[in-house]
Amino acid sequence: MFNQIYMKPIDLRSDTVTKPSKAMREAIFNAEVGDDVFGEDPTVIKLQQKCAELSGKEASLFVTTGCLGNQLAIKGHTIQGDEVICESEAHIFHYETSAPSVISNVQLHTVPGTKGEMKPEDIKTAIRSGEYYFPKTRLICLENTHNRAGGTIQPIKNIKEIYSLAKENKIKLHIDGARIFNASVETGISLKEYAQYCDSISFCFSKGLGAPVGSILCGDSEFITIAHKWRKILGGGMRQSGILAAAALYALENNVKRLKEDNDNAKYFAKEISANPNIIIDTDSVHTNIVVFQIKGMPKDTFLQKMNEKNLLLSSGSYSNIRAVFHLDVSKEETIKAAEIIVNGV
Repeated sequence: MFNQIYMKPIDLRSDTVTKPSKAMREAIFNAEVGDDVFGEDPTVIKLQQKCAELSGKEASLFVTTGCLGNQLAIKGHTIQGDEVICESEAHIFHYETSAPSVISNVQLHTVPGTKGEMKPEDIKTAIRSGEYYFPKTRLICLENTHNRAGGTIQPIKNIKEIYSLAKENKIKLHIDGARIFNASVETGISLKEYAQYCDSISFCFSKGLGAPVGSILCGDSEFITIAHKWRKILGGGMRQSGILAAAALYALENNVKRLKEDNDNAKYFAKEISANPNIIIDTDSVHTNIVVFQIKGMPKDTFLQKMNEKNLLLSSGSYSNIRAVFHLDVSKEETIKAAEIIVNGV
């Protein structure tokens, strides 16, 4: 069926490659703006109020990136010399340039999980006792969906149990919810329900929601006041940022439900490529829009280059994994083509 090279690349490297639609660009063009450092940008204010309402938190803060949102959460919940527990494949451990040690002067204590999911009993073992020569366990960070595990959804039962454990030990809990809406549309569990089992949550507008820039951090008012100050210290205070907030608002109002299409395309893709015996994939682990797989008998770099020559762009996942991410700029037709290129190419 498919035996030719298509001129337009099918870009599955990440859902961060999405480009704003015409309607989103119009929202940006028409945005009311003010000076957000003075707290006067009406579109930023509207976005922050909407996200606080959606998450059920008292307040929220518009930030440039998911990384900044996570690091402000760590800074707001800890003091110098503390320890933060996270899963061993967590984004904050692998992809945020050792920022917890630089910004917050804390160390990370990693706990191995299954498909990104830590067991409460393993976390309990990792919590430090009170001897003076141990750091203070001050924060637990969860990731939902979990990137390196392949977009897996963290079960809300597990999140609830970990939150109860945290409360028992007077520990804060932060959820890196960069792709939380992919989980929400798949499970039917609202953002507010997920967020009730954490002290803070962040999520991105610039991934599957299709905005060009931006993330949000939600929590109680005192926490957000601290985060706001540190956003400024770290150079994240923006002026007429309503231009960016308008895109985020458009994304929340128009692009959440359609994330189910990305999840469904990922599952279709995973099932199709699993038919090739040279592809190693666990289709049961494909919960949302990310697919990770391995290739037998071919170096990963060689395979990626071979796919690139056929105008199929994939990214290098963790270890020997290859990653394909589905998003609003990848149609069902392109999903079918991408699967055919891989099945016929190895």
